[in-house]
Amino acid sequence: MTVAFPITDRKIRFALVGCGRIAKNHFGALAQHADRAELVAVCDKLPERAAAAAAQTGARAFTSLEAMLAEVDADIVVLTTPSGLHPQQAIRAARAGRHVLSEKPMATKWDEGMAMVRECRDAGVKLFVVKQNRLNATMQLLKKAIDEKRFGRIHMVTVNVFWTRPQSYYDEAPWRGRWDMDGGAFMNQASHYVDMVDWLVGPVDNVHAYTATQGRDIEAEDSGVMSLRLRAGGLASINVTMLTYPKNLEGSITVLGERGTVRIGGVAVNDIQHWEFDAPRPEDEQIKAASYATTSVYGFGHPLYYANVIDTLRGEAHAEVDGYSGLRSLEVLIAGYRSARDGVRVGLPLVF
Repeated sequence: MTVAFPITDRKIRFALVGCGRIAKNHFGALAQHADRAELVAVCDKLPERAAAAAAQTGARAFTSLEAMLAEVDADIVVLTTPSGLHPQQAIRAARAGRHVLSEKPMATKWDEGMAMVRECRDAGVKLFVVKQNRLNATMQLLKKAIDEKRFGRIHMVTVNVFWTRPQSYYDEAPWRGRWDMDGGAFMNQASHYVDMVDWLVGPVDNVHAYTATQGRDIEAEDSGVMSLRLRAGGLASINVTMLTYPKNLEGSITVLGERGTVRIGGVAVNDIQHWEFDAPRPEDEQIKAASYATTSVYGFGHPLYYANVIDTLRGEAHAEVDGYSGLRSLEVLIAGYRSARDGVRVGLPLVF
């Protein structure tokens, strides 16, 4: 199949692989763009789950990626499968001439993430990596303030991800908490927050981390702390646990600079709790409308992310988060795991 780009004369055809927990966010996002996009196929190795997704969306059901690629004329394949499967599935899709959209993290191993980028580049297809939290209103205001140098020199950034995942969460899907398929609290649950630090105040110069498996029967960590020195000179920390009692408590970021202080909290950086700069501006009034209530740690960024994917495939925009952007946060994650394993500080870029 010859990949189509740009696509301007019809709806963009999406196919999705992996009809589990996060897939519903993608179904909902695509439904909001029904005027420009359509879901033509869904795939899951469990026939009942594929059938349920097909019944919900009207898409054609498959239990094999190979069969779906052979039989469906989709433009782009969405990967919402276990993270460790993303690289091989992305490579298969790219070699079949399809663009790829991967959920986070794009891979659990550095060399496999690099292989994804290389194969998509060589095949001439786009690789998108979902980082929907960047598009939430709270994060957009903070990014704008940082880009406009309102903080002056940034001294410290602290991120807390205090959530809970009971043992039953890991038991219901055997791939969860495995090193090869999932990683732990940093790689899975806090992946967006690691990306947030790099996106807002990176690049990261070096990492020192500790991880621990304290309360869950899994291979990987259920808790961890990561200290980072930023290339610009500031310091950052990311504190993560899936053992919070009795429910998700906090997903927050605090930025402390010489001319400003901001804290965005809530369960998933959805509530601007402090916003103060030495020189107030009229646009600061926007913070009152930016906070939002949420019952989900995923936020509401998936439809906004899909808008950029569709615009990019129509030739009307550039990808806001492509494979190269995905590699940046993966690099920080891998550095953190290497540091925790070896008891050393790990510098970036990674050298193997």
